[in-house]
Amino acid sequence: MGLLRATDPAGLLDAPLTYDAVGTARSGSVPDGFRGARRSAVVGAGRADFERASAAVLDWRAQRGAGLRVRATGPSSEPGTVVVLTAGLPRLGYDIPCRVVWGRTDGDERGFAYGTLPGHPESGEECFLVRLTPGGDVVYEIRVFFRLASPMARLAGPLGLVLQRLATDRYVSAIRRAARG
Repeated sequence: MGLLRATDPAGLLDAPLTYDAVGTARSGSVPDGFRGARRSAVVGAGRADFERASAAVLDWRAQRGAGLRVRATGPSSEPGTVVVLTAGLPRLGYDIPCRVVWGRTDGDERGFAYGTLPGHPESGEECFLVRLTPGGDVVYEIRVFFRLASPMARLAGPLGLVLQRLATDRYVSAIRRAARG
């Protein structure tokens, strides 16, 4: 998967997830043997900002805002949807396959989580949430647990963590821009 050819998301519909603790990122728990990370930021205020931020999260705009190309078999809110994120140039990029394991499109907390599929450089789960607090703040939160799964990820070592933090910063910036219109 990845270099010099594009992975077809539909070809991964039956692929197994690469970890057992499915759905755990939603709670913010970190399973044994994994590293965890959590990032939250106020991205707006009021119902209108919340609706815009929610729509952006559910439309993969955080991932696109981080410079990833998104190819999916369905919406981010539908468990079972396979998404292949591609970093880098077309045909020379690195494909990052995931499957949606949880989604919510109603209430004052909306978002989804996806888990890693074979070919992903890591093993684990990432959850993207937007919450409207009782005080009116719109909070965007990312909850992650992961462990390195590929030789390339292990070789990248600390550089991989820096790239992950940069991507997270770009996720937050993209949702902040969307929330504020």
